[in-house]
Amino acid sequence: MNSSCRWFAVSILAFGVAACSNLPPESESPDVFEEPSGAEAGGSRAGGGLSAEELEAAPAEARGVEADAGMAASDLEDPSNPLSQRVVYFEFDSSSIRAEDLAAIEAHAAYLADHPDQQVVIEGHTDERGSREYNLALGERRAKAVSQALQLNGAAPEQLEVVSFGEEKPAETGQNEAAWSKNRRAEIIYTR
Repeated sequence: MNSSCRWFAVSILAFGVAACSNLPPESESPDVFEEPSGAEAGGSRAGGGLSAEELEAAPAEARGVEADAGMAASDLEDPSNPLSQRVVYFEFDSSSIRAEDLAAIEAHAAYLADHPDQQVVIEGHTDERGSREYNLALGERRAKAVSQALQLNGAAPEQLEVVSFGEEKPAETGQNEAAWSKNRRAEIIYTR
């Protein structure tokens, strides 16, 4: 599949994921929420695998760049290599993948297709606006959008795990657009 076809397929997928959402926008969601129970309490899991607690308890090496067994460190550290981009950012109240992130997603998908023993966890995150339940669902939609884009570009479903942390793990603190824009993200974390 050529690059134009992939971009078109990912764009259609991202549009479909965003269009299928039946949840209210973050800005309209109530400030009151019930405390989630069970799997929702620490993060929402899709398709089994590690729970949020298990991921949190994992050694730091298992969550970061050091966990990328088989990947050349120079590829990960080289800012000109798309594999070094492991965070996909989103617009406010959106799970649509931006065009500028497609090259990185295609590079990760190609790497995963070439290395079927590798696995990733895709963590979905949101800013603090909106209810906890809404943000868990939005974080999951973001992670699923990245997962689907990776699959469309050659990654196998069994290589991917989706987890949502909602607003629970901000990358930046602060109550302004600069902080919020860094928190609206999905992170690609190699675990094996």
